[in-house]
Amino acid sequence: MNINRSSRFAPLIIAISVIIGILIGTFYANRFSGNRLNIINTSSNKLNDLLHIIDDQYVDTVNIADLVEKAMPEILSELDPHSTYISAKDAKEANEDLKGSFSGIGIQFVIRKDTINITNIIKGGPSEKVGLLAGDKIISIDDKSFVGKVCTNDEATSRLKGEKGTNVKIGVKRNGEAKPLYFTIERGDIPVKSIDATYMLNDELGYIKVNKFGETTYPEFLMSLAQLEQEGFKGLVVDLRGNGGGYLISAIQMVNEFLPKDRLIVYTEGRKSKREDYRSDGRGSYQNIPLIVLTDETTASAAEIFSGAIQDNDRGIIVGRRTFGKGLVQQPIEFHDGSLIHLTIARYYTPSGRCIQKPYVNGGGKDYALDIVTRYQHGEFFNEDSIRQTGQKYTTNLGRTVYGGGGIMPDYFVAEDTSGLTSYYTEAVTKGLISQFCFDFIETNRSNMKDLDSIDDVITYLKSQRVIDKFIRFADKKNLKRRNLMIRKSYHLLQDAIFGSIIYNMMDMEPYIQYLNRNDKTVEKATELYKEGKTKPTAPVAEESSKNKKKAYTSPIYAGSYFHIESGNIKSVAINISTKNDKKGNSNKHKA
Repeated sequence: MNINRSSRFAPLIIAISVIIGILIGTFYANRFSGNRLNIINTSSNKLNDLLHIIDDQYVDTVNIADLVEKAMPEILSELDPHSTYISAKDAKEANEDLKGSFSGIGIQFVIRKDTINITNIIKGGPSEKVGLLAGDKIISIDDKSFVGKVCTNDEATSRLKGEKGTNVKIGVKRNGEAKPLYFTIERGDIPVKSIDATYMLNDELGYIKVNKFGETTYPEFLMSLAQLEQEGFKGLVVDLRGNGGGYLISAIQMVNEFLPKDRLIVYTEGRKSKREDYRSDGRGSYQNIPLIVLTDETTASAAEIFSGAIQDNDRGIIVGRRTFGKGLVQQPIEFHDGSLIHLTIARYYTPSGRCIQKPYVNGGGKDYALDIVTRYQHGEFFNEDSIRQTGQKYTTNLGRTVYGGGGIMPDYFVAEDTSGLTSYYTEAVTKGLISQFCFDFIETNRSNMKDLDSIDDVITYLKSQRVIDKFIRFADKKNLKRRNLMIRKSYHLLQDAIFGSIIYNMMDMEPYIQYLNRNDKTVEKATELYKEGKTKPTAPVAEESSKNKKKAYTSPIYAGSYFHIESGNIKSVAINISTKNDKKGNSNKHKA
């Protein structure tokens, strides 16, 4: 009797066991899935259902994968301006800039008249070893002609880059050689530098230009500091203008060099991300050196973390213009096919407690994208009084007032110099006439300029060649008519753009930065403030009432572990944006 009863309930027991097993499996799959995405059992299933219905019943054949690729960016754009989708095709290239290296042949090039023109050979790279020269024109790749319509930037980069250790055969046309020359090049690791320039502005003041915060930025920064130390620097300018950000850890490591122990550098917090504080460990080697940070409207994200930490800790002064205003932290999440999303998971806050993310609605939209243009139109670039600081007030350690909700406001404002701006100059830049002229001039005069070793030597040569007059005649033939009054007004801008572009192509980035800094108003202001001893912020004369004063976070209880450079346990969170621009008319180089 008992045996029969047990047999009768056996199917029910098995069914219940299966259901319990499914529930337990689902729980642990969701619990330990990490960054793998799981479908939420709500209305989000409608997306899968929709795709299945289209695939099954739509009148025409549809590429579902392509449909998904197009839908992903649209969905993320509804969240915020910085959550983005990157296809598998673009993901590798998108990461190279911050990784610090890529695999290729080690050249910089531009495409002119449907042909790859090598503008620079990267020192120590594979191309230098086999004897390629700046000025060579690549006409074939792997025994196939590579000129004409097939010659595009994307196609050239695709064919010249490749896995380390693989070979590529190129044919080049070289001035003075009757026949093409052929080289077989083994691809290798090519460094992508974060530091554009390191040199002394004068006998005491060092200068470092940082273009991004990548994996190698901190080691590069230490090398730059060591170089300046050998040259006897007593003060430092860190130029973050045009720096669109990068990895959080790199900004934290760099700030740590300048702060005493247990100073809050930044903290992050989000709906599903508990507050995480990052503090200095007191091991920084430059805690007392006078420090000036240069910023502008394209200084963003990790560069704003650096600026905000220095300002809120009253460690140095900020000189220039208000920063971009990005206070959102993105976590890279990879899909099985190699594509990835940068999903906003938290906001970051400066030591005073302010989030400097500028306002946005419905994912941002055109108003957010055009914010810098709006600032320009309102006169913010030219007049400090035009800057709209509507965010909540906070205070630095010394009690100075700072504002949240829209970038880092500099301690010393420097207006954009538009004294020489005319429609003639603007048209020369926007039509690419300056870059075209400079490229042609270098090709014609490369042999005469190859032994010029210094910036002053190049300038002397260019003046002797009456280069500006030659450009005016060149532009006239390209339908930019000569306008003498405008040319006189814009003469110094034209000279900076043309001389700078030629110096850049002949001598590389650091001499180019050095040349432009000679007439840079923000650099001049920084130098002036250093000479006047105004690099250390002071407390305001009159303190605000305690009722209105918001104190910086100074709790003695710290939930996380202290920041140590050696620990290597700080997560690398990508917080970069793309703010590349070129106001000097310099042609964009591509690397391979």
